[in-house]
Parts: sequence; structure tokens; C-alpha cells
Amino acid sequence: MKEIYGNRSRDEATEKIEYYISKNKLAPHAKLPSERDMCTMWDFNRTTLRSAIQRLIVEDKLYQKKGSGTYVAQPKLLRNLQDLSSLSTLVEENGQTLTNKILSSEIIESNKQISQKLHLALGRKVYVLTRLRYIDGEPVTIENSFINYEKFPNINQYDFSKDSLYSVMESHYDVQIMQGEERVGIAYATSYEAELLGLEVGQAVFYLTGVVYDGQGEPIEYFKSIVKENKMRFVSALKD
Repeated sequence: MKEIYGNRSRDEATEKIEYYISKNKLAPHAKLPSERDMCTMWDFNRTTLRSAIQRLIVEDKLYQKKGSGTYVAQPKLLRNLQDLSSLSTLVEENGQTLTNKILSSEIIESNKQISQKLHLALGRKVYVLTRLRYIDGEPVTIENSFINYEKFPNINQYDFSKDSLYSVMESHYDVQIMQGEERVGIAYATSYEAELLGLEVGQAVFYLTGVVYDGQGEPIEYFKSIVKENKMRFVSALKD
């Protein structure tokens, strides 16, 4: 019976914390009262309260700063697999700031895999853009974009540390982005990826691959991305 009661008490403490955040409209990074104050407010013992806090930390709803206290976490970015909104649009709608660092920008010859995805003959020119993307200053994703260079000549002259790739395609090349396909899986961070994203080597990450098409059904981008698991969640829901 003790175990059942203990779990119920932790659940109640978890609900109290979540209700407190909602009732007081605490924004991300707002600080919660001290553990002592919360125990007094709700008549929980310290062990039960700490267990509730740890659960909410695991659920990415809270985070702690050593020697400072407990804070409200920024909600995970929600990405709809049925929606072609760019990452910059999603981040802006979430009230956050997106910045980019160019890791590489080059023109290569299309190999078998890229040719299949972009419907190109082997050896055709492909622009490859690799970016490390930050949300509110934190590295969150490594994105690799493969683009038919002959369809987008001189696209490598744009500064994609500042410019949106999709905006450049639409405004400078008169291409309308209409549909896409995306797959999400789990991978494990290599030493290179872990260093860039601030992770442990072998830590689980999301692995995204997909193709984006224009209004004529022609592929305009093949992409592969690594995303921090605790910064984004995915849904598959059609929009009205």
C-alpha cells in the first residue's frame, strides 16, 4: 500500500506544480518557488515534491540550475509532418529566435542516392548546404540540403546564415513549394554530431529524411537532418 500511496502523492504533487504554472501564467524560464515553499504551500514532504519535479524534468516541462532553483522549460517545438512550414516559420510562431551557422556549402556531382531523390542523371551538379541551426542560442539541429543546381543556378551565392532557403527559392527562382514527404527515425549521435549539438556520443537523436516538391511535382530539395530529441516533437495531423 505504501508504494501505491507514494505514487498517488507524487501524481498529486505533479498536478499541483502544473496547475501553479498554468494559474500564474508562468512563461518559459520563469522560476518556481523554492522546494521548501512549495512543500509548505501544498503540505507535501520534500521527497514527494522532488520526485514530482524530477518527473516534470524528464518530461521536459521543468529544468534546474544548480544552486539557483527550478524553472519552467521552453515547450518542445511541435512539427507537423503534414505541414511544409519552414523551421524558421515554426520557430517564429513559437516565439523563439532561429539563427544559423554554415558548416559547408559546395557543389558536387550527383551520386546514385541523390539522383534517385532529385530525379537527376548521375553526375549532374548538386548544391549541398549543411547548417547548424540554433533556437534561442542553443544548437538544435544539423540540416543537410541537396538541391538541383541547374534548376537553381548560382544559389550558392546567397548567404543562408541569414536568408531562408525556401524564401530564396520562391522569391528569386519563382518556385512554389507545394508538397513533401518526410520520415522520422531514431539514430545515435556520432562524435562529430555530439560535439556540434552539445550531446554525449551515442545519445539518441531524431533522424529526418525527406523530399520537397514544387507545383509541377518536381523534387526541389532532398534533405537529411539530425535533431535533438528533447527539443522537438512530431505529429501527423492534417490541417483544415
